[in-house]
Order: sequence, then structure tokens, then C-alpha cells
Amino acid sequence: MPRRIRFRLNGEWVEVDVEPNELLLNVLREKFGLTGAKYGCGIGECGACTVLVDGEPVLSCLTLAVDVDGKDVVTIEGLARDDELHVLQKAFLEHGAVQCGYCTPGFILTAKRLLEENPDATEEEIKEYIRGNICRCTGYVNIVRAIKAAAEELKKSRK
Repeated sequence: MPRRIRFRLNGEWVEVDVEPNELLLNVLREKFGLTGAKYGCGIGECGACTVLVDGEPVLSCLTLAVDVDGKDVVTIEGLARDDELHVLQKAFLEHGAVQCGYCTPGFILTAKRLLEENPDATEEEIKEYIRGNICRCTGYVNIVRAIKAAAEELKKSRK
């Protein structure tokens, strides 16, 4: 039996009817047209479906939609503000960290949380934090460079 849930999606409160076993990934993609989160492995191993729930990276392919009732959900589509890309989005573009792009939203949202927790993350700390995200196109070098560059940019903007 469907249940109505209410949650904040990219800054706006939304309501939607969901089945008890409906996954957040499917709700975001099919009911809201937000296709940034990707279906990758379906078992929580690749990170392509990562979104932020109350600021924490979660795998939307393993999260029931009913579990976000009353919570704050941010997808890659909600990161840019007033047509201005987020510093991480810019850094990924500038440092060639985007190839096919399938994994990029998951990496960016994971990195966003990392830089909030640890704005001075070392290269090793970055690698450790993003270990749940898989990219089949790169050797991760440009991804790590982009995250480091975004960290530097964020530090400058705080001064």
C-alpha cells in the first residue's frame, strides 16, 4: 500500500507517494526526473547512486524512499546555485576528472562531505574517503587532483 512521504529535495519540500519497498534511486529518477544518480551495480559497491541525506553520502540504490521521510536529500542537480556550478563541479571539469561522467555525481557528492568534514584532507585521506566510488575510465589521479583543487578554492573563499 503506497505511503505519502515528505522530504526536502535540493532545497524544496516535496511530497510523493511511494511503495514500502521502493528505492530512493528509483523515486529520484522516475518521479522527479533527477537522473544524476545512476544505477550502477545495485548492491552498494560502486557509488554511482550516491546522494546526500542530511549531509551524509548514502547509496540510493540501497535506501528505501520511506527512510528519507522528513529528511534533507541533495542530488548532484541540487549542488549548483543560481546557475553557478559548485566549486567541486568546476574542479572536476577543469582537471579532466570527468570522462564518461557516469560515476562523477557520486564522486562529487562524496567529496563534498569529505571537504566539509576535513577541508585540509591529504591525498591519502581523499583516496581513503572516496574508496567506495568506482570509476572505470580513469586511474583516479585527476579525480584526486580535482578534489584537492576544490579544497584549495574553498579555503580561499573562506578567508
